[in-house]
Amino acid sequence: MKVVIAPDSFKESLTAKEVCQAIESGFRRVWADSEFVHVPVADGGEGTVQSLVDATQGKLVHLAVTGPLGNSVDAFYGLLGDNQTAVIEMAAASGLHHVSLSQRDPKLTTSFGTGQLINHALEHGARKLIIGLGGSATNDGGVGMMAALGAKFLNQNGQPIALNGGGLSELSHIDLGDLNTKLAECEILVACDVDNPLCGTKGASATFGPQKGATDADIRLLDNNLNQYGQLIRQQLGRDVLSKEGAGAAGGMGAALLAFTDAKLQPGIDIVLETVNLKDQLHDADLVITGEGRIDWQTAHGKTPMGVAVLAKQFDLPVIALAGCVGENYQAAYQCGIDAVFAAVPRALDLSTAFQEAGTNLTNLSENVARMWSMNLRR
Repeated sequence: MKVVIAPDSFKESLTAKEVCQAIESGFRRVWADSEFVHVPVADGGEGTVQSLVDATQGKLVHLAVTGPLGNSVDAFYGLLGDNQTAVIEMAAASGLHHVSLSQRDPKLTTSFGTGQLINHALEHGARKLIIGLGGSATNDGGVGMMAALGAKFLNQNGQPIALNGGGLSELSHIDLGDLNTKLAECEILVACDVDNPLCGTKGASATFGPQKGATDADIRLLDNNLNQYGQLIRQQLGRDVLSKEGAGAAGGMGAALLAFTDAKLQPGIDIVLETVNLKDQLHDADLVITGEGRIDWQTAHGKTPMGVAVLAKQFDLPVIALAGCVGENYQAAYQCGIDAVFAAVPRALDLSTAFQEAGTNLTNLSENVARMWSMNLRR
């Protein structure tokens, strides 16, 4: 019997690789001679780099870059097993977790560090980039990122503007003469699971600005700045980012990637599942186990278990989802190909204890699922 184990991480407790190991340990108590294939995955958000590195026997590359507030931060990206694909989570360099609550101000934060990660990957041989846009602290339209890659953003006097959301108010000219030429030579896939436009009531500033520290007045200023930025891109480059879905992702970084590169925005889970070649493991499988830390109504909206289940159903395979816990309307998962959902928590637990016992509880749950499945096989 071949069992494909393809879960996401359990946030704050287990990496996707550790989830795979815990599930196999439980199943092996019952099915000692079965074949177990580990495919740790993610949905394009937090944990994507680690999951893809683990799945392809790649490596993490660590370096110091410029953080959102201009200070140095330790960041990383993943180089996959083909030694040509780099996976970058913009949050690693420009994420909200790098900025304390009292310092959050999207008028001042920059995405420069993300550009440094991309530049480092390009200069070390990457010819394909997978860029995840979740968790940003920025609202700079990606000008910081592009400046690190050689673009110049100038005011009416030909001087560089401040590379942040506030600085965009002075932007009059974009100079791409020194842009890293390797950008045009590589494939760029952007893991983007939001469809927000650059501006307006559903734009980057109005939707995500408050969590980054923006006041109502800040939102109006930032939105106006991004609108002027979008108009300048259209005038100078002939690309219309103001009407593009996803342009507002990561404080407008989506717009920059669409404007200055030939990037393609795709759902994160689709990019991940294609990268790890999950389909190749499914054609001769008997059972698929997926999961994530919490399964609820959101699971059916682009989360890892949904993506795995949809792919598995192309091969008419049974899919079981294991979770740390289940939440509101978890039954929505049944509508996207998941056949059964089980929670690992065996009793009432505080959150800290649940995190500490996650591996043990998941292994025990997996054993019980295997025993139940064995009963079905004996019929």
